Amino acid sequence: MQLILASASPRRKELLSLFGIPFVVRAADIDETMDPQIAPFDEVARVSRCKALALPRQPGDVVVAADTIVVCQGKVLGKPHSPHQAVEMLKLLSGRDHQVMTGCTVIADGGSETFTEVTDLHFRALTDEEIEAYVATGEPMDKAGAYGIQGGAALFCPRMEGDYYNVMGLPVCRLGQTLRRLAPEVMEAKL
Repeated sequence: MQLILASASPRRKELLSLFGIPFVVRAADIDETMDPQIAPFDEVARVSRCKALALPRQPGDVVVAADTIVVCQGKVLGKPHSPHQAVEMLKLLSGRDHQVMTGCTVIADGGSETFTEVTDLHFRALTDEEIEAYVATGEPMDKAGAYGIQGGAALFCPRMEGDYYNVMGLPVCRLGQTLRRLAPEVMEAKL
């Protein structure tokens, strides 16, 4: 029996480690393109499910997969492809409310479940200089919405409602409840 994290994200690895359960990392290689005609809430869940289903599993194995997006004014913000794109994303988020949505899928012998966790955030108004300095750190380049709440972007966010860890990429509380329900034997394997 193995707990498999279907993600190469160092943040998801760090967050799953909070459970104190041994696991292996096997990144799923899938097309993560989202259909703009479908609600982001549903699409992020679909992508997480595709990641989970893409990995081979043996009887007893439990797969956890997740996908995270930022949604601001109806626009989906994934990971920036360039510093210029990171700047544009942060300018859009400046002074505005937005949502972080993480689709999460658990597949186990006891069944499967896919859900989307949503956290609401507000960024204060950012100056061009603040945005340029933050992008220059390189931190935004591998993160949805071009920011890491656990890093320098903590200075941008005066208000948040929902799961903080969801903003980092893994809704820890809800995932724990799901694992207890679908794979209690995994939760019993705690160190």
